[in-house]
Amino acid sequence: MLPEKEKQISMIFDTHAHYDDHAFDEDREELIASLADAGIGTVVNVAADRESVRTTLGLSEKYPFIWCALGFHPSSTGDMTEDDIRMLREALASPRAAAVGEIGLDYHWDEPDREVQRHWFARQLALAAETDMPVVIHSRDAAEDTMSMLKEHRRPSADRPAGVIHCYSYSAEQALQYVKMGYYIGIGGVLTFRNARKLKETAERLSLKDIVLETDCPYMAPTPHRGERNSSLYLPLVVRALSEIKGVPEEEVIRVTEENARRLYGIQD
Repeated sequence: MLPEKEKQISMIFDTHAHYDDHAFDEDREELIASLADAGIGTVVNVAADRESVRTTLGLSEKYPFIWCALGFHPSSTGDMTEDDIRMLREALASPRAAAVGEIGLDYHWDEPDREVQRHWFARQLALAAETDMPVVIHSRDAAEDTMSMLKEHRRPSADRPAGVIHCYSYSAEQALQYVKMGYYIGIGGVLTFRNARKLKETAERLSLKDIVLETDCPYMAPTPHRGERNSSLYLPLVVRALSEIKGVPEEEVIRVTEENARRLYGIQD
């Protein structure tokens, strides 16, 4: 058995990854096998469409330290049907499923139609309430509608956090509102960007207890790897940036954000 002190060492928890993405096809197994030695202890792989629900669930079943969130990204809702809701309900019964996501609204592009996005966002929020699971929220250029819908469809259970606002990009004031509603704020590589003034202000104003770490890999790699394929191996750069902003040791950032992530997803082992 490990000594008690060694058991208590915290490891980085990546709350949002996409290791089933084709960007990892050539070295997926090697990369995932290297995470623990790099200080990455737990990963939640997040689905975005019909196919990735299957592949995300498969990854979580293969690797004990990878869990999954299952849902349809707003950009994938154009051809969504009630059969998909039934499929999600069945998949979420897996003991490896930790959340419904990523779901939400993305108004950056004209398609899918905004009304279609809102319909399936509401249906997946209802599914999260039905299964008593937290949600992983994607919101881009849709601040007002996202806030309005989350207020309207708030999960009734007070025993667990409501979810996480992934890749947060709005104001610090709105982040504080989300925290009051029971959401964590997901922060990743963007925090290291020179032009990330709003996110840095948000990080300054939030308590560390309201923040979880994420990569959104293979996207959003931190500086100095911006534009490269991202992975959990780059999260120490985000830890360092957050440590400097909050004025606390990096070990404290890792410990607190890991505790937050475990509470968010209900993962204790």
